[in-house]
Amino acid sequence: MLLIDKYAYFNGLKDVHPLEKMVFALSLLLFSLTVRDMAVSLITFTVMSALIIFAAKIPLSYYLKLLLLPGFFILSGTITILFSFTSKSTSISNIWWSWKIGNWQIFISDDSFGTVTNLITVVFCSISCLYFLTLTTPITVILSVLRKLKVPSLLVDLIELTYRFIFIFLDTALAIHQSQASRLGYGSLRKGIRSLGLLISSLFLGVLQRSGQLTMAMNARGYQENLSYIEDTYTYSSRNWLIAIVILGSLILINGYL
Repeated sequence: MLLIDKYAYFNGLKDVHPLEKMVFALSLLLFSLTVRDMAVSLITFTVMSALIIFAAKIPLSYYLKLLLLPGFFILSGTITILFSFTSKSTSISNIWWSWKIGNWQIFISDDSFGTVTNLITVVFCSISCLYFLTLTTPITVILSVLRKLKVPSLLVDLIELTYRFIFIFLDTALAIHQSQASRLGYGSLRKGIRSLGLLISSLFLGVLQRSGQLTMAMNARGYQENLSYIEDTYTYSSRNWLIAIVILGSLILINGYL
C-alpha cells in the first residue's frame, strides 16, 4: 500500500461523509480555476493546506514532499514563459530584469512575471484541492459516490482497475529492481542502461500476465460488468455543510471586493 493510500484510510477526516469532502474540494477547485485570481488562489491554498495538516492530521513533511512532485514540472514550464529574448535595438518597456549577451538581450518583463506568479498560485491551489480529497478519502469511497451519482459503471470500473494497476506496476518494478541491484546490475552506467531496458520490458510482460490472471479471476467470480464492494455508512453533518458554504461564500465576496 502506498503511503498516500494509507493516509486516505487513516486520517482525521476519515469519518466525514465523502460527498461533503468532494463537493467542498471540487467547488473551491472550480471557483479558483474560473476566476484565476492570485489572491483567491493563495487563500484557497492556505485553507486547504491548513485542513490537510491540522484537520486531517497529515504530517507537514509528507505534504511538502507531495508538493515538490508537481513543483518540478511547474518550474520547467514557467521558465519558458518567464524569460524572453530580443535584440539590443528593440525598445521594451516595463522590464523587471535584463541581461545582455552579445547582440541579444534576455529580460523578464512585468507582464511575464505577473503571468508566471498567477499561474503558479492557481496550479498549487488546484493541487491542494486535489490533495485534500486524495489524502482524506479512499478511492473506493470516491468511486462509490460516483456510482450513486449515476456515473457510467464502465467508466468507474476502468478508473478502479487503472488505480489498482498502479500498485501492480510499483510492486513489480521494485521486485525487478532489487533483483538487478543484488546482481550489480547498476554497477556502471552501461550496465545501468542495459538493466533499465530489461526492467521496462520485463515490467510490461509481468503486468500483462497479471492483467490476464486478474481477468480470469474476475470471470471465475461471476463478473458481469459491475464491481461490487461493501460500503461503509456515513452521516451528513450540517456543521460541515455550513463551514463549506461560509468558506466558498467568503472567497466569492473577496473576489468581488478585489
